Amino acid sequence: MKFYLLILTGLASVSCGLLLAGCRTSPYQPGPVAGNAVGTGVGVVAGNVAGAGVGVVAGTAKGVASSFNPSYHMVRYWRTETTSDGRTIQVPYDILVDEYGRPVKMPAPTGNPKPPPPPATPPPAPATIAPPPVAAPEAVAPTNSTPQ
Repeated sequence: MKFYLLILTGLASVSCGLLLAGCRTSPYQPGPVAGNAVGTGVGVVAGNVAGAGVGVVAGTAKGVASSFNPSYHMVRYWRTETTSDGRTIQVPYDILVDEYGRPVKMPAPTGNPKPPPPPATPPPAPATIAPPPVAAPEAVAPTNSTPQ
């Protein structure tokens, strides 16, 4: 029985000695530096693998949920048109937009026709006025700056 106590005491003292010796090593020795580099590399790879898995699952869930989202936002603008008998009327056009205000590439659920494209503006006319002539700067008379 005393023999086991002696072995356990010896193992405890050796492990404490190794633990304390490991705490006193310099971080600039090759062992701790290599261990730090390997640990960082393993952590980066494991983190990226876990992040990719979480990203794929979250993206898939959001994509599936967005197709079942019944809420939408309509933007209505009014266009002035002239009828065949000469009357001027306001015609509404509805545009279905997403959550960021961008038009969705589908017809609006109200059944309105697609709005016509905005009228093209003609390019600006070239400038025909010649620029004014540049005058030479006036000569400045030298001044005497010596103290008197």
